[in-house]
Amino acid sequence: MLQVGASLLSVFLSLISVSTQDLERSFLQNNPRLLHAQFSDRVRLNISLPEPIAFSDQVSSRQAFFFFQNIFSRYATLEFFPEPGFFQTPGHNHFILKARWSFRDNSSNDQFVFQVFFLLQREMAPTGAPGRSSRTDSPGLLAAWKVTEIKAAKI
Repeated sequence: MLQVGASLLSVFLSLISVSTQDLERSFLQNNPRLLHAQFSDRVRLNISLPEPIAFSDQVSSRQAFFFFQNIFSRYATLEFFPEPGFFQTPGHNHFILKARWSFRDNSSNDQFVFQVFFLLQREMAPTGAPGRSSRTDSPGLLAAWKVTEIKAAKI
């Protein structure tokens, strides 16, 4: 029983590692397409960012793509790194990734630092099928972690 628990934890941590690496790469490369791939398309994303961006709303994954396309064209990322550890919520279907994001306004050269929190939700998708399924009891399902919320605070 202990070996099964350790195996499940190992798989869980490897999936989280892939998600955090993809988020990090998308910000460091100012690439909204990489970031869009991390968004859930099952729910509206809750995005709340302070000044100088000053945005708070629930948007579709496609709207979030255009929103971050605008951000990445206006601001250049200087650094982005996930902080060690993560916060898992009860039920193990969500976790919170905390990261530090520093960026520069391309027009004024002003620099900003945000502490960003990403809520990632485990979603199940059928293996080998382009569509998604809400069933989680089938052996032909693959788990993926998708961003459902992004909140930030100025540091």
